[in-house]
Order: sequence, then structure tokens, then C-alpha cells
Amino acid sequence: FIPESEMPTDELAAYDRMYLDHGMTATWDGSVSILAASVVGGGTTVNWMTSIPVQPAVRTEWAGADGIDGIDGREFDDDLAVIEREIGVQAPPNLPAKDAAILRGATALGWEAAETRRNGVGCSDCGSCSFGCRRGAKQGGLRVHLADAWRNGARVVPDARVERVIIAGRRAAGVEARLADGRTLTIRAPQVVLAAGALRTPGILERSGVRHPAVGRFLRLHPVAVIGAFMRDDVTMWSGTTQAARSLEWLEPRTPDGSGFVVESAPGHPGLIGLAFPWESTAGFLEIMNRVRQIAPLIAIVRDTGPGGRVRSTGSGGVRIDYRMGPVETATLRRGLVELARLGRAAGALDLVALGTPPAWYRPSGGPDTQERTFAAYVERLATFDFAPNRGMVFSAHQMGTARMGADPSDHVVDERGRVRSDGRGTVVPGLYVRDGSLFPTAIGVNPMITIMVLARRVARTVVAEA
Repeated sequence: FIPESEMPTDELAAYDRMYLDHGMTATWDGSVSILAASVVGGGTTVNWMTSIPVQPAVRTEWAGADGIDGIDGREFDDDLAVIEREIGVQAPPNLPAKDAAILRGATALGWEAAETRRNGVGCSDCGSCSFGCRRGAKQGGLRVHLADAWRNGARVVPDARVERVIIAGRRAAGVEARLADGRTLTIRAPQVVLAAGALRTPGILERSGVRHPAVGRFLRLHPVAVIGAFMRDDVTMWSGTTQAARSLEWLEPRTPDGSGFVVESAPGHPGLIGLAFPWESTAGFLEIMNRVRQIAPLIAIVRDTGPGGRVRSTGSGGVRIDYRMGPVETATLRRGLVELARLGRAAGALDLVALGTPPAWYRPSGGPDTQERTFAAYVERLATFDFAPNRGMVFSAHQMGTARMGADPSDHVVDERGRVRSDGRGTVVPGLYVRDGSLFPTAIGVNPMITIMVLARRVARTVVAEA
């Protein structure tokens, strides 16, 4: 727990104190770099506040293929309206240069694009959302829902690692946790709600004796590809509203071998930029960092639809994350790079770089005809960009799906109302529930925060009804 007044003001302290594995979480083979929160308030304490609900097509899919009643109708709509009101979802207060570039390029290309609604009140200039919010402007779990719970008698115990749920007489009876000083904390309770996120909830279920075959499986990461667009004027991506524009132009698949993606900006600070951008030589890297204020970071967030990955506990008490992109994800990442390059050029970028090892550069020279041929060749190269492990740079800030909600007891760990199944035959553990991103039956293709909150509200009704 970090009080708002004491939240970090620099990257190193923020990643060290507020992120899982000090900001160094990755898949087992290192091919996907993962940002996940490890702080009271979870992802809502450090995220960029983008509030895009799950799209109607995905809700229809969840209602049909996964049998989740009410998800495609008024029940979901009503919950969404309440959540948006509670966390103050509204239009951005300003449009920083990096986001103006998205709208400018989208207009030139005839794409759908709009300002991004977000859960921030009274903020416009800071740009440090990923370090928490000293101003208290971010209306996340820490300031809204946890604060409301505390006012109604809830107690927050920070620095307590939950080892297992206590199951006695085949029902939940409390939790056992390890405190920072090594002592064991045991809490007895007739109901237990897990919300440790898609990367940690499965491990707790496993250690608690839940033997459902789908625990930890169906991991979705929303793999992200990046284009750095070097603009003529300063962009200063780390200043102002973190994310103020997006394009859903490509969210629905256009080809049988691809999925969809959403286009956004990435308000990195110089340390994260230094980590993410390619190293080709000392001189080359120095040139990038000398021009860092001119970079408009464009990202394609892919809806992964393949078999997904897996999270499982290791013998040493850690967690192993296995994830390998399939042909659909690879094809969509490549299409994302192509369209990001077109967007950046339409917005007025001088140079472009696709992040990877090696990177792919576009540095125009000569007259208009020569530049057109050079760009056409660049697009062809991006269409075959190497996304083998540790080649194309792939990031993830959204983790979903490792304790899926749904009607089929064989491959949905949690039933339609949030109750945990102990096995693949449908046996429910009374008093045990899940309320986090691991509930998602599939990836949703957009930022998951507000949809997680809606599902949490849905499960809360079950918890109250069964208290």
C-alpha cells in the first residue's frame, strides 16, 4: 500500500514498488514483456485510465459460446452505467501531441477515430499515471471502491501474500497468508473472493486444492506491436493526458487469417523508452534518445484468439508464464505494424521504426516518387516482420482468461455467476468466488479495466445473495 501523497515521482521507484516482479515480468522464454500491478488498488492504481467497454460482438460471443446469461443485454448495460458513473468516466481534458497525431492521421486515411474516455477528474498536465496519482485525480479502485469498502468497515492488510484459500468441509473457510516479516496470517471467513489477477489467481487456486483442469489455461495477453513515429516538432509523449485518442478502425477482423486490433498511443517515460527501443549501436541508440521528445509512440493492441498460454506454479513457489503466439496473432501484429506505419506517415512523421531485433526503419530521402517507392518497400517488409520469440518486440499490459467464466464445467473454472468449480464435472466450492480479469472467456481486444469492474459487480450480487 502506498498513500497517494507518497506515490513515486520517478520510473525506477515506481516499477520497484508498484509492479509485479519490479516491472520485469515476462513470459518464460522472455518473448513477451509484461506490465502488471502489484500494489493496493491493482491495475487501476497504475494504468492509463482508458475506459473502453467490451464491444457488442464479444458480448454476443460470451452469451452464445460461453453461456453467460445477461452479458449481452440490459443487465450488463445497467452495470456499465453504474461503474462509469462511480469512477467518473469522461472525455479527456486535452489532446497531447501524440494523440493529436492519431486523430490527424486517421482523418487523412478516412479511419474511425475518437477521443478516449477515461476515469480521471481534474488532471491534464502530469503524465505520470503509471506511477500512481499523487493528486487523487485517478478514480480507480484505491480512491473509489476500496475507499468505499473501508468506510463500511473493510480492513486492508498490505504486504500479505495469500498462500491458499482454506477449504474445510468442501467449502471456503478463509485464507492463509504470509506477511512481510515471515509470520503467517490466518483469516477465517465464510466467503472468499479472489482478485489476484490472471497471473496470480490460478496459483492460489492450485495451492488451495482446486483441481479443475482449466485452472491457469487460456491465458490471453493482448500482444502489442509498436511503431515509433519521429515527428518534426516535440511530442514529449510522457507529458499531459496519458491516452486521449484511439482508433477502432481495425478492431473487427478484415481477413480470415487475422484478428482485430485497436490503435492507441503509449505514454512512455525515457527509462521505458530506453528499454523498449532497439539497440543497434552506441551511436544509433544515442541518436534515438537525443530525438526522444519527437517520438509519437503508436501501438496496435491485438485481440489474441489462438489457444492461449498457461500460468502455473513452480516448485520454488514462483509462477511460470508460457505463451506462444499462433499464426493469427502473428499475422495481426504484422498488419498492425503496416497500418501504424501508414498512420504515422499520414500524421506527418519524418522517420518510422518498428521495434524488434533487428528493427525496421523507414528514413525517406529523395523526391516524392522515390519516397513513395521506399515506403511501399517498407510496408512490404513490415508485412513479413519477424515475430519469432525475441525478434519482434511484443509487449502486454492486459492479462486475461486463466479462470474463465462460463456455463461449460469442463473448460470454465468459474460458473456464470462467479462461483469456483473444484473440478471439470461442475462441483462448486461453496463460498469461493473470483472477480478479476481471469474471468474473461476470451480476450476482448480493448483495455479491460472497465469490463473487469462490470464483471466484479455481477459477481458481487452472487456474494451478497449467498452471504
